[in-house]
Amino acid sequence: MLSKTQIAQRIAQELQNGWYVNLGIGIPTLVANYIPKGIEVEFQSENGILGMGPFPIEGTEDADLINAGKQTITALPGAVYFDSATSFAMIRGQHVQLTVLGGMEVSETGDIANWKIPGKMVKGMGGAMDLVASADNIIVAMMHTNRAGESKLLKKCSLPLTGVACVKKIVTNLAVLEIVEAGFKLIERAPGVSVEEIKNATEGNLIIDGEIPEMVL
Repeated sequence: MLSKTQIAQRIAQELQNGWYVNLGIGIPTLVANYIPKGIEVEFQSENGILGMGPFPIEGTEDADLINAGKQTITALPGAVYFDSATSFAMIRGQHVQLTVLGGMEVSETGDIANWKIPGKMVKGMGGAMDLVASADNIIVAMMHTNRAGESKLLKKCSLPLTGVACVKKIVTNLAVLEIVEAGFKLIERAPGVSVEEIKNATEGNLIIDGEIPEMVL
């Protein structure tokens, strides 16, 4: 199974030259550390920065330079800072080519729940609702199952939804999957993980078409 770092490495392979990319809180923030050679992208954070770099080396952190998850970050040469109105105008205006989000649950129709667990206090949905409503290309980074071993890739989400029919691709610790009309289409499997293991860990409809290759990290 993949670690969180390896999930980020696999998602980084989806980046294309010249893209503007928004990275959500959690695993998605790690993607900035693994930009493929020869690729130039601009990472955007909804709290008001375009041009995020990788996480800082310990001891070089700037407490005033943070991402939307309040983690200290670095800024690349040419990075710019702006207010929230400008940041969300970029998102709502569909100027961001890829959004990478964490997820608690994803349904076979591409619904995502990633902001609230009933009974637990939360401050609000934050920028997630704008991202899922405006982005055409959403990849979700998540664990395939919860701590009890229950699937998080479901026929229907049980948690409050963040967005409906918006997810395009999912990268978990077990597999890479695409959302298609019939459900979760298995694209790749984590090294050493069998198709049968992925099938057993997926509650939603899993589509298996031919031989499924292992991921190359």
